[in-house]
Amino acid sequence: MSVPFIAIIPARLASTRLPNKPLADIGGKPMVVRVAERARESGATHVLVATDSGLVVDAARDHGLEVMLTRPDHPTGTDRLAEVATRLNWPDDAIVVNVQGDEPLIDPQLVRDVAAHLAAHPECAIATAAHPIHDPADVFNPNVVKVVLDVKSVALYFSRAPIPWTRDAWQPHWPDVSALGNLPAVPENVLRHIGLYAYRAKFLREFPKLSISSIETAEALEQLRALWHGERIAVRVTHDTPPPGVDTPADLERVRALFEKSA
Repeated sequence: MSVPFIAIIPARLASTRLPNKPLADIGGKPMVVRVAERARESGATHVLVATDSGLVVDAARDHGLEVMLTRPDHPTGTDRLAEVATRLNWPDDAIVVNVQGDEPLIDPQLVRDVAAHLAAHPECAIATAAHPIHDPADVFNPNVVKVVLDVKSVALYFSRAPIPWTRDAWQPHWPDVSALGNLPAVPENVLRHIGLYAYRAKFLREFPKLSISSIETAEALEQLRALWHGERIAVRVTHDTPPPGVDTPADLERVRALFEKSA
């Protein structure tokens, strides 16, 4: 039995590394449209683009997408989703998936799985995903966010640091990690967080009211705000490594090539 859920694509026009990113052409369509197509394939009952730009509004409408022009001053994509959930007054228990606007290769099945994972964990306000790390270099890369889970696969903590720390295997190599290729195999419990979230609409409406926590500021990870305030985050562990998103011009060219190859 499928779980009904809503997919929102937050699309902010400004980007320091890739200007006008949501409108970047990928195989004849703007990137935000490609992402929305993936969201539709996931089986979402409602797909909506939320943006701060009239140009993105026009592009979405040109391709038959539902779109909402939101405030330009939202500090995070979650705040943008909160505005949509408030304005449309969705039921408290509605499941809303944040499909990032720079993920044109996102697996529709993963979107569906994260929504179903939240539905299966009524004690949690949020669900997300993670996969095992195999490359030791990723363990020590601060741009790779790690997550530690409890026995019920609920998040204990997210960090840019190498957690959990495998003392007996890694301690002899610390702090000299210049020869990462010589490190022992990464334990199975070292997980990379995948930035895909499902929320209950009630939590989304509360999120902007929550004070920013010190750990959120230190790690620059907004999901830590929810943990700080006692909310629980269910984590769906998948063994498939998702394709990377588009952050740079090089990323964009790689994705364009993949679309041309599959056309």
